[in-house]
Amino acid sequence: MNSARVVIDPAFRIGEADRRLFGSFVEHMGRCVYGGIFEPGHPTADALGLRGDVLELTRELGVSVVRYPGGNFVSGYRWEDGTGPVGDRPRRLDLAWKTVETNRFGLDEFMVWTRAAGVEPMLAVNLGTRGVQEALDLLEYANHPGGTHLSDLRRKHGAEQPYGVRLWCLGNELDGPWQVGHKTAEEYGRLAAETARAMKMIDPGISLVACGSSNRAMPTFGSWEATVLEHAYEHVDFISAHTYYDPSDGDRASILASAVDMDAFIDEVVATADHVGAKLHNRKKLKVSFDEWNVWYQSRLQHDLDRRGWVEAPALIEDDYTDTDAVVVGDLLITLLRHADRVGVACQAQLANVIAPIRTETGGRAWRQSIFHPFALTARHARGTVLRTEPVTPSHETAKYGSVPTLSTVAVHDEETDALAVFAVNRGEDPLSVEFDLRAFPQHRALEHLTLDGPPRRLENAGRTTVQLAGASWNLLRSS
Repeated sequence: MNSARVVIDPAFRIGEADRRLFGSFVEHMGRCVYGGIFEPGHPTADALGLRGDVLELTRELGVSVVRYPGGNFVSGYRWEDGTGPVGDRPRRLDLAWKTVETNRFGLDEFMVWTRAAGVEPMLAVNLGTRGVQEALDLLEYANHPGGTHLSDLRRKHGAEQPYGVRLWCLGNELDGPWQVGHKTAEEYGRLAAETARAMKMIDPGISLVACGSSNRAMPTFGSWEATVLEHAYEHVDFISAHTYYDPSDGDRASILASAVDMDAFIDEVVATADHVGAKLHNRKKLKVSFDEWNVWYQSRLQHDLDRRGWVEAPALIEDDYTDTDAVVVGDLLITLLRHADRVGVACQAQLANVIAPIRTETGGRAWRQSIFHPFALTARHARGTVLRTEPVTPSHETAKYGSVPTLSTVAVHDEETDALAVFAVNRGEDPLSVEFDLRAFPQHRALEHLTLDGPPRRLENAGRTTVQLAGASWNLLRSS
């Protein structure tokens, strides 16, 4: 049997496990909104139409922040369409996903939903077909207390108190030729800087996310971030990163090693941002907002789009996830935690139905997919300080990434409660014997070993604890 060794020590600090790392994403795409979180007439729906069963699963999932309303959708969206009396709202063509948008669900409903779900809202402004003024209007409507046209309009619509949204995205994936309002880095960088400067005149306490690259394989990757940040560095707090991993786009060994790519992506974005900061003599350190990530069978998307005309909320990329996909999701979460010093926000895309941990039937049940479980367990137990682990591990070959470490690990220690959680993924197909050196935690005499496919097992910690990790498995060791 292959073997590995990991030392866990409270002195090896990376940073705090920010709750914003456990974010999700709700876009007007497919059945994420209509039939997902919102379905008037559903047996569990409230008077507004919010599905109670999906709310319950969202809370169980441990989601902390939710990005809205897109995604590609936001680049052609008029936020005003989703406010006011529902019967007066216009129906529009959505160019992003070739659908008819009814606007029965909009900003005001989303804000009610976030309070019910216990999550922080993260709003995106349209910098595709719109610009500075429309972003300012939305911010005034959402955050200004009252006494102006737009803040009083919000109050007229039933929200007496301001929404107080702290996180804002300056557009979405505007580096992508598929995006409505696609721009060059120079065009977007200037627009992002102008919008950011003006938005902070209204509300200096907000945090702003500039669009980074849509994925690491973009031909403009690196140069896009550098150009955008040369314009906007002073005015923004985060640079975004997006990535999806397609199990149908390679061998199983490669998909199991997807986190290797995410790890490099984060390192390269951070290096580019720090280079620009040094060039501008700016001591501020930008963080990464990894506000779209997941496993996604992307090869199915075009078929879904081509097979129909302009309709309302069609079923779109409702992928059925496997146990392997769940292991990959767990490893991607490990990678985000390992970068807790520089990744400040992360949003798994999306929450319901569309490549989602939660699936629903219209008028019927809601259920958890396989990828629900590593997310929920990580969100529940990764609290406190993230500790660096440097596994002594074998490696194995993959077609896409070459030689990769077989074992992926991270640890989180909560100093207040003294709880310890160690997350580990065996990326290889064969079982792996791992010795965890826990001599720095002598008080933890008993450990619980959780996996995705079996009951918890109790382990005794005598300073060094050996655990057998099944092939292609996600694992959690926690003090008990």
